[in-house]
Amino acid sequence: MSELAKGFPAFPARKRRTRRAQTWWGNAWIDALEDTSLDSDALRRGRVFAHGGHVGTITVSPGRISATVFGDDHTPHDTVVALDELSEADWERLLDAIASKAGHVAALLDRDMPYELAETADDAGVSLLPGIDDLEPRCTCDDWGHPCTHAAALCYQASWLLDADPFLLLLMRGRAEDDVLAELQRRNAHPSSPDSTNAAPELDPATADRIITEASARAAELLTRLCHR
Repeated sequence: MSELAKGFPAFPARKRRTRRAQTWWGNAWIDALEDTSLDSDALRRGRVFAHGGHVGTITVSPGRISATVFGDDHTPHDTVVALDELSEADWERLLDAIASKAGHVAALLDRDMPYELAETADDAGVSLLPGIDDLEPRCTCDDWGHPCTHAAALCYQASWLLDADPFLLLLMRGRAEDDVLAELQRRNAHPSSPDSTNAAPELDPATADRIITEASARAAELLTRLCHR
């Protein structure tokens, strides 16, 4: 079992604002936040905090993303955005669906999540991306907003991380990257339908490790560019 938590260093303050997310799934994450919000001012301030370097080290783990977010007076606030993990039955259906399409596996290895993959998940009865009311913000501040400024800032920065690595969404849903890839490889080695012609071809361990290493390096490079944008 892989370690079910990943930490990311704080994003530095940015001299100029950029658009909120670079990928459709990063923007879908933000839509889930903004469509639920009851306070547009908190969202605006959250964007200012996100770009202003108010968010500390971010930890992504099953069911949550967390960080210490600092207020205008530098007061630290423990902030969490929770997201329901998938059930075991959901994971079985999702992994079967992804494994049945060679393009989906290749896309994930390249740190991409084509819209068709989300549609495949939906067809299997699994919602990968959060929808309205799926993100649950929690914070130690005394702001009763939903979300508060600190949780909004964390969500905006989370979208930047998701831009670089959609596997983080799967981690929040309950499975680490290595575990997902191992399950997909097992399914490709032992397909449930011997007549299926769409299943992804099996990769030998050395090739799989090389692809994962190269994809991780590309994700790290993208995160570095995001930090200095």
